[in-house]
Amino acid sequence: MKTPASDTATPVTAALDSIIFDLDGTLVDSAPDMHAAANRTLARDGRPPISLVQTRLFIGDGVPRFVERTFEASGPPLSGNPLAAAVTDFLGDYEKNAAVLTRPYSGVVETLKILKVRGHRLGLCTNKPQVASENLLRDLDLAGFFECVGGGDRYPVRKPDPGHLLGVLAEMDVAPDNAIMVGDNEHDAETARAAKVRFVLVPYGYARAPLAEIPADFQVDRFDDILNIAG
Repeated sequence: MKTPASDTATPVTAALDSIIFDLDGTLVDSAPDMHAAANRTLARDGRPPISLVQTRLFIGDGVPRFVERTFEASGPPLSGNPLAAAVTDFLGDYEKNAAVLTRPYSGVVETLKILKVRGHRLGLCTNKPQVASENLLRDLDLAGFFECVGGGDRYPVRKPDPGHLLGVLAEMDVAPDNAIMVGDNEHDAETARAAKVRFVLVPYGYARAPLAEIPADFQVDRFDDILNIAG
């Protein structure tokens, strides 16, 4: 585990109640299934496919923006009703195929089990739509770990708006200073900081900014290093 990434980082203490996780790029590598669904959507529109590398760069801002970027990369951009129709088409495909190629990252399942045994309360704050998130967690046998799943369309706002994370904490009746958030990118860091929740950055995932430029209270080398932070 790396040392705290900020001189102002607040050490985690025994008062820590809950851990809130991002989903895509933090707990699971969902890019392969999103890539496959995106290319099927493009093919139905007569467009060429995008690459897996492009797909990883497009993840993190919610499905509408993901689809918008996908179409921009494959030809003339979409907007208005055509874009809305493409989003609906993509979601209809993806929600049925979200766990075909997607798998948890190394150490995730084992770490979540230990955290639950230790008595930590776990939540999820993701820009993936609610139904897709719940279906994916169910299909990967991860649903039982989480007390609250806050998808990208569950609240009026989504990350990086802090209201998304605060909405999850409110449903769990947890104060921000009794929680940490674990994520993989700049949106997660911005969300946590604005919500006054300590942030743990994992070293993989779908960040578009260099990891050294993403503000974090802690940076870990491996997912199970979270056990040392949470206590």
